[in-house]
Formats: sequence, structure tokens, C-alpha cells
Amino acid sequence: MPDSVSEFLRLRQDADDALLLSLLADEPRDDTALFAAADAVRRHWYGDAVYLRGLIEFTNYCKNDCYYCGIRHGNRNAQRYRLTTDEILACAAEGYRLGYRTFVLQGGEDPYFTDERICEIVSALHRGYPDCAVTLSVGEKTRESYQAFFDAGARRYLLRHETADEAHYRQLHPDPMSLENRKRCLFDLREIGYQVGSGFMIGSPGQTPETLLADFRFLQELRPQMIGVGPYLTHPDTPFAGQPSGDLKRGLRIVAMLRLLFPNALIPATTAFGTVAPNGRELALRAGANVVMPNLSPVRVRKLYSLYENKICTGEEAAECRGCLERRIEAAGYRAVTAVGDAAAVPAAECPVTTA
Repeated sequence: MPDSVSEFLRLRQDADDALLLSLLADEPRDDTALFAAADAVRRHWYGDAVYLRGLIEFTNYCKNDCYYCGIRHGNRNAQRYRLTTDEILACAAEGYRLGYRTFVLQGGEDPYFTDERICEIVSALHRGYPDCAVTLSVGEKTRESYQAFFDAGARRYLLRHETADEAHYRQLHPDPMSLENRKRCLFDLREIGYQVGSGFMIGSPGQTPETLLADFRFLQELRPQMIGVGPYLTHPDTPFAGQPSGDLKRGLRIVAMLRLLFPNALIPATTAFGTVAPNGRELALRAGANVVMPNLSPVRVRKLYSLYENKICTGEEAAECRGCLERRIEAAGYRAVTAVGDAAAVPAAECPVTTA
């Protein structure tokens, strides 16, 4: 086993910058021991459970022009759509029938969906399905907006920081977007009482081991309950069209490192992993991930929510998608669970890990 891996497994929470940088470097290495340790940690706290979240992608309009994103405002080739409130509730009804107890409402930063409209949707879900968790992923808002969504019944919020390095942030986003505001949003969410999810792309243009180190250190400061990462995947209708996509092996290594540094976090095996490799999500589960988000959106709009090219699972009905995922999860050695599934409330320092 490489010395850097052995030392990381021994130190984890106290790993210094040099040690983390050695693991974050884009170099070939045998990650077998790293993956085994990460899997042991997730099994210690979560057993073999993989939590299923019902994803509803309700709008692909966005006011922002992030250089990496296929639904960016400046993409004139994007075919735009918005789901009505009735359509969103119908997606939730189907998801509930299939057993899902968490609904994730995800969309671009669409001005049409005002605070009032979002609150109405959240309230309707909260009333109709009081035994379910409502997660929002609708971007940067004011603290007052986040409080209103919380008061309406939302309890989880996903907002990737994408990069914690200021210079790298400027490479990925136009003015007037700012890293300072993104971080402000995340800390506002945490202070209000949300279960917070953050994360970043792996292999985005301009990313270096040093920028990844900044991501890890920021997550240690934020202490989110959920951490979403996945390989960067290029889209032909963005300024980064000619850039290479992220590497699967490096992505899996980072998932394992995150599991070891944040043992009780909820970490999705994202669709990006499944897009970059046919068995990518299964490999992410074996590297320490423990959440999968099947798509409940109407089939007719799934291809339109195109953050990157060749997105998987765009042609299956919700029931088919769940059945397929459950079989694949079981084949990977885990068990699909549709319960609400909050993050394990266990101090990280109490989590053991073998260095053998």
C-alpha cells in the first residue's frame, strides 16, 4: 500500500496539506486499500443501505451563465421548459406510490419561480406528504428567501460551491456571480437549520490539486450533511466545449477521501459517474457513496435538463428507473432504501478505520 494512503488512513482528520495534495495529484495509484477503508466506514454507520431520493427537475431556465453548464442563460440551443405545480405534484404522487420518502426539487435559477411560487409548491408537498422530506436545489437566494422556504416545510438544501478557490471560481463563472455570495448562502442555510449539501465537479477546467485542497478545507469548515461530487462532463453548447471531461478514477478516489474525512455524510453516487462509465455509480458506491437519486421528472423533459452531454436515464419511466437501480445496487452488494434517511448524527472523531 502506498505510504501516502497508509498515512492518510492513519491521520484522516489531522491530515496536513502536503499529505492531501499527494493524494489529490493526478497520478496513477492503486486505490484498493482506500476504497476498502471507505466502504468499511460507510458500512459502520449506514450498513449496506443506499438511500433513494426522488428527483424532480422542474425547470431548465436559468438566469446565470456559468461557463460549464448546458442550461446556462446564453445557450440559445437549449429547449426550455417549466413544469406546472400540478405536474410537480403528479411527479411526487408517482414517487410516493413507488415508495420514495424524499423529494428533491431541482432547477436552474429561474426568475419565474418566485419565492411565493416555491413556497406554494413546498407547502403543498409538505401537506400532502407529511412523512416525507422536501429538498430544494434552486441556487443562490437571500437569507429571507431561504427562511421562507424553511417555514414552508423544506428541510434540506443542495448548493454545490463548485470551487472554494477565488481564482478558479472566476475561471468558471462570469460577473456578477461571486464565491463570497455562494459561501454566504451556504452558511445562511446552515444557520437557519437546513440539512445542507455542497460539493464540486472533479476535473473542471482550471482545477488543480491546490484548488481541490481548498475544496476539502472549505467542506471541513462548513461541515455539510451532504456532499455531492462527480466528474466534470463537457457540454457542446458552452465556452468549455473543447475541454476534456473529468477522470473516473480520480473521481472515485475523491469520493473515498470524502467518506473518510466526513464519515457520517450522505454522499450521492451521481449521474455524472454513471455517464462517464456504464458501472460508474456502482463503483462510486463501492468507494463510499450511499445515495442515488432516480429521476421522477416526466420522460418528455429529462433530456432537456442537460447540464452536460449524454446524461443517463432519460428514457425510462419512474418505475422502470427504480427497478433498474435497485437491481444494480443489489448487484453491487448493497440494499436500496426509500426511507427519509437523515445523515447519521455521530461525531466524526468516533469513527474507526483500519489501516491494514
